[in-house]
Amino acid sequence: MRESPHKISSAVAETKFAESPAEAGLELGENPRVFTLWERVQIFLATWIGYWAVLAIGRSLRWEVVGWENFEAAGRAARSFIYAFWHCEIFSATWFWRRRGIVVMTSQNFDGEYIGRIIRMHGYGAARGSSSRGGTRALVEMIRSIGKGRLAAVTVDGPRGPRHVAKPGAVLLAKASGAPILCFHIVPERAWVFRKSWDRTEIPHPFSRAAIFIAPPILVSADADDKERARKLQEVQATLDDLVRRGQAWKAQRQVRS
Repeated sequence: MRESPHKISSAVAETKFAESPAEAGLELGENPRVFTLWERVQIFLATWIGYWAVLAIGRSLRWEVVGWENFEAAGRAARSFIYAFWHCEIFSATWFWRRRGIVVMTSQNFDGEYIGRIIRMHGYGAARGSSSRGGTRALVEMIRSIGKGRLAAVTVDGPRGPRHVAKPGAVLLAKASGAPILCFHIVPERAWVFRKSWDRTEIPHPFSRAAIFIAPPILVSADADDKERARKLQEVQATLDDLVRRGQAWKAQRQVRS
């Protein structure tokens, strides 16, 4: 069946923006890792270049939204929820979901530091940690944030892959917090793809069209055992895989039209 996108470029504007975590009185820890002077210089430059790139390109994009009713349903069902998406979509996702006070888990390494700073400048909070380092600390911060009504987001194949293979972080966070998982996928019609990066990061071309596909929320019971958590992780994987297929079909259809 042909998709019927909800073509609302004002979708973001029509949703009430939340204040940033800092404005809401939510304290998030700083990155405990110490960087060299040269690393700090590179992080500073990457942060400002990244911030302005997201701002300039993001403003030029034309959006099609499929599944906005699922976003609204998640908002009605729970005080907060957890966005789940693939790492390669960070650039586009940063713009689309900006200024909602969403708390995102970012790694403590070099790349995670400047990514964390960029997203904070666009109205996000950064909980520092990953599956390999500081993960427990970051998970606790995110649970606390959700408890205070903040939204959360997890790149489920991050921070270092394998690409498009879901890790259990989002499911563990949903079980501990009671917040549902909201999977989404963003596909730009035209984009630069960094093929040498593990996630094949995508940066949309300015003034191109982009589509976001949002799936129905996934609930994880607070008393879910290992078997149930594994089943929910498979559901997250299958949901994101399906969104990717829908995105590929949308992109192919756009290319035929042009």
